[in-house]
Amino acid sequence: MSSTLKFNNSTKSLFLATTRSRVNQYFKESNRSRHANASMWTKTIIFLAGFFGLYLLIISNYFTVWIMLPMAITLGMFNAFVGFNICHDAIHDSFSSNKSVNKILSILFHFVGASPYVWGITHNLVHHNFTNIPGHDEDIEIAPGLIRIADEDPVNRIQRFQHWYAFPLYSLASLSWVFRKDYKKFFQTKIGHHETKHPKIEYFNLFFFKALYYFLFIALPLLVLDISWWQFIIGFIAMHIAQGLTMGLVFQLAHVVEGTDFPLPDDSGNMEEAWAEHQMRTTANFAANSSVAAFFLGGLNMQIEHHLFPKICHIHYRNIGKIVRQTAAEFNIPYIENHTFTGALRSHYRMLKKFGVDA
Repeated sequence: MSSTLKFNNSTKSLFLATTRSRVNQYFKESNRSRHANASMWTKTIIFLAGFFGLYLLIISNYFTVWIMLPMAITLGMFNAFVGFNICHDAIHDSFSSNKSVNKILSILFHFVGASPYVWGITHNLVHHNFTNIPGHDEDIEIAPGLIRIADEDPVNRIQRFQHWYAFPLYSLASLSWVFRKDYKKFFQTKIGHHETKHPKIEYFNLFFFKALYYFLFIALPLLVLDISWWQFIIGFIAMHIAQGLTMGLVFQLAHVVEGTDFPLPDDSGNMEEAWAEHQMRTTANFAANSSVAAFFLGGLNMQIEHHLFPKICHIHYRNIGKIVRQTAAEFNIPYIENHTFTGALRSHYRMLKKFGVDA
């Protein structure tokens, strides 16, 4: 199989051109910016206040361990919400038209335990371009050998039980990010088939911000809190389980549900469809009409719109989603969606069970 992928763009995608034209017309006629509006800034203030407020309350040493534990769990969820709602858009340069604002907000990603630079490669460059393509999109390599979600994945007998252990495994995602994943991805020679050659400043950033995170979330709490080391470990792990499970479930429900494809290129590296059509067949929405999901998940429940328009702030996805859905129907292109979060969760569970049974 060729390491270079080429989508079938011999003729430009009329579907994408039509959708873009209609979305552009929507912003022009409504006289709205593609970037953050007042509602987006309000969300940003709420999530940042929750994040910093919970952290400061915990390290104030004013509360008992029985109060700090639920606060740590809630902080873990707010870590995920800050990543979803603020950092994700900022790293895509969709939060603001001002690149400096995006850069500053993307730095927050360090404080939830992850490198915005590494994420920019793995997510923006690799995942968005090669969505759900085995061997190229490392985002679908959840736990190689343990989780199987496509026919091409290696088979292991333990996978017969993956529909039971997958969800606890997802809860470890944040801990892996903090202590392993960023380092591993950074020092790989390739991510997918993207060669990694980093600017020297990024070596400094990786280790400096990791050290800062370890100080703020490990060393400082141990220094100032009147708790034992094992109580701290319980709280730290509880925070990351909450963060990891929140992150893991949201990301899996967008690409690993019934109806999504995991297409392979031919031996020459050619994909059968154009890029936009490929995105429509490999991406799914869930709970698109839910105001609660829209508020907390930063548009990640509307991944179809995000993959087609990653430079548009997620606050606009519900409006442009109507345009994308209508245009897809006109071109007879699938628009994959689960109407509720629980519906998407059940669909993901059935996917896990199906590929586990086949193992």
